[in-house]
Amino acid sequence: MLVKEIMNTNVKVANLDTPVREIAVIMCFNKISGVPVVDGDNNIKGVISEKDILNAMYPNVDEFMQAGGYDFEKIENEYTDVLGRQVKDIMKPGLFTVSSEEPILKAVSIMCAKKIRRIPVADNGKLVGIISIGDVHKAIFQKQLDENTMGGIKAAS
Repeated sequence: MLVKEIMNTNVKVANLDTPVREIAVIMCFNKISGVPVVDGDNNIKGVISEKDILNAMYPNVDEFMQAGGYDFEKIENEYTDVLGRQVKDIMKPGLFTVSSEEPILKAVSIMCAKKIRRIPVADNGKLVGIISIGDVHKAIFQKQLDENTMGGIKAAS
């Protein structure tokens, strides 16, 4: 099975200068946990996730250990500060993509190796879709159900 057979082509995206608040709204209302970041020509520049937004709120481990503790309630109330930033300020560096012509298990292997749950689909550097670990699992499961159902029908004939 190829990526193009199961990828989602109705992709919500962000630009580098999109306010984080706007992306948070998109994620919450569409029940998605991350979106690709593209430029004006639809070239993929990165990905921003809920985890990136939340990580921007909290100190890194070294700061936390040196200070001996933080007022996490106070930090949570500073969420507004993060929402006022732009995507380019907090998006995850590095980018992994797959082509629409690649096998879905290649996409899964990248997602598992890099510990990511979604991967943009790019052809010639341009965003054409997105695929998640859940999409792959659902497609493989559906294929098995279809094959088992078809096998049972053929046996009964």
